[in-house]
Amino acid sequence: MEPGGGAGEEALANGVAFDGQGLGVVNGPMEGAEVQLDDFVGAHAEYNEEEEERKYFRRKRLGVIKNLLTASLGGMLTYGVFLGLLQMQLILHYDETYREVKYSNLELQNIDNKMLMGINVTPIAALLYTPLLIRFFGTKWMLFLAVGIYALFVSTNYWERYYTLVPSAVAIGAAIVPLWASMTNYITRMAQKYYDYVNYKEDHVQEQKRAPHGVYDNYIIVFQTVFYAFFNLSFVCAQMPMFFFLKWYLYDMSHTLYNVKHCGTSSQGFLPGFNSTVLQRLPRSSELIIVESVLMGVAFLAMLLVLILCGSAYRPTEEIDLRSIGWGNIFQLPFKHMRDYRLRHLIPFFIYSGFEVVFLCTGFALSYGVCSIGLEHVAYIITAYGLSSSVCSSLALCMLCMPRQVPILTGASVQAILLVALFFWEPRPQSLGEAPMLYLVAVLWGLGSALNKTGLTSLLGMFYEDKERQDFIFTIYHWWQALAIFVVYLWTGLPMKAKLSLMLITLVAAVSSYVWMEHKIRRLVRHRLPKIPKPRHKVRGYRYLEEENSDETGSEGEEEKEHSDFSEEEAEDQQTRPQRRKKRNYKQAQEEEAADNVG
Repeated sequence: MEPGGGAGEEALANGVAFDGQGLGVVNGPMEGAEVQLDDFVGAHAEYNEEEEERKYFRRKRLGVIKNLLTASLGGMLTYGVFLGLLQMQLILHYDETYREVKYSNLELQNIDNKMLMGINVTPIAALLYTPLLIRFFGTKWMLFLAVGIYALFVSTNYWERYYTLVPSAVAIGAAIVPLWASMTNYITRMAQKYYDYVNYKEDHVQEQKRAPHGVYDNYIIVFQTVFYAFFNLSFVCAQMPMFFFLKWYLYDMSHTLYNVKHCGTSSQGFLPGFNSTVLQRLPRSSELIIVESVLMGVAFLAMLLVLILCGSAYRPTEEIDLRSIGWGNIFQLPFKHMRDYRLRHLIPFFIYSGFEVVFLCTGFALSYGVCSIGLEHVAYIITAYGLSSSVCSSLALCMLCMPRQVPILTGASVQAILLVALFFWEPRPQSLGEAPMLYLVAVLWGLGSALNKTGLTSLLGMFYEDKERQDFIFTIYHWWQALAIFVVYLWTGLPMKAKLSLMLITLVAAVSSYVWMEHKIRRLVRHRLPKIPKPRHKVRGYRYLEEENSDETGSEGEEEKEHSDFSEEEAEDQQTRPQRRKKRNYKQAQEEEAADNVG
């Protein structure tokens, strides 16, 4: 054995070179590998975490804006197609020659009456099922489903029969309140998400806690203004079939208004004396199919916009929270929210907002517009109203720098003056000289309607900021609107003075109730909100993370309480459960083996 051999082996075993040097020789290649690994997986020298975070939330904000514009455009196209097709259908079916030549034995007028009944009567029951549908499908998917039902109504007009038109009209009536409740809820949620992405560094945003009261207000006002600016253009889109197709088939007013003697405030019902033939010549079936195919394509485009481009209104865990409070609680909560005096005081305004839009499109357009300047000009009156309401929706932005009462009371004052003027105005039949005044009334009515709709929806979003309440609140709002539309459908045969009187009384009651509500708020009268039950998640199935619970808050003013996940008994039960399961499985296996042996 060589001298020093043992010492060398011992030195190598201890990680020291035989010449007395340390680990430099051994660890040199390893340190080089670690440096290369750090360069590969470590943080890049030029990586700026704050800058990347800022870019990430900028993309999120752009996504929210995309959702807002897409939902607004989808709603505009859906209602534009629905109103345009309904108007064209009613005009064609009104013509006596068209009915006799095309559908002699079908009684189209009877079918139309039942179809209108289905559209206006069905929403009465919507308060019972709308919250259940929104919680079951989710806000975005409920919106998509409702838009699909409107597209179904368009498709049934290819084959106009009782068993196609009436069921589709009933489906439309059932979808009206869910569509509007999910749409307004979706827009409000987009405003709140945009605030979160702008203020992502705030503690309450990062910890997903309740935001301070009032921080969402400006965003809700802006988002609702943008939505109604787009949506009110649906009245313009609805006149496209009239402008580009039906207009060329209509008689002029010298024929259609030949026997009409009274217009405006002296009229009663649906234009007594209006000619039963309004078409100079009948449109070909191929032309009708082309028009209906274009409308069907637009409705299908609206469906694709909502399906593909609209993002979700809630996170997946939030959706689970919203539907996990129990279906019985979901059914009861809309009724319980009516205990809030703010909501009760706004109900007259909800009713009036349903009156005023339908009155403009039916009562004013027919008894004042068609009666004096003819059916061929009704599209221009509705277009003036739609453009005015779209442009004047931007005036609701004054809520950003002025008291919130200004737009609502201004719109109510404008329409109150117009109602009084209409009460004393009797335009002459077959007189184009009345056209400037008719267009002026339509424009001013659009101003009042825009301030009314935008102001009310923004006000509800500001009052009820909790995301677990908004679908209930907007369901109540649009349900009362649907009831008002049903009343307008019932009063068709009343004299015009009776209709104007009912609307004026409702408007005065709405303004008085709203002013009293604001007075109670200034006096700091406490409002009553029902407690939202906590989510109840099943043990089996989805494994839920309690840290991401989004519905821990109850009514306003209630302190949040922290609870442990499991009690001590539950913890012991969790420990003994596997043992019991093993014993049960072992016993079951023994029984099966004994059964096999007997067999």
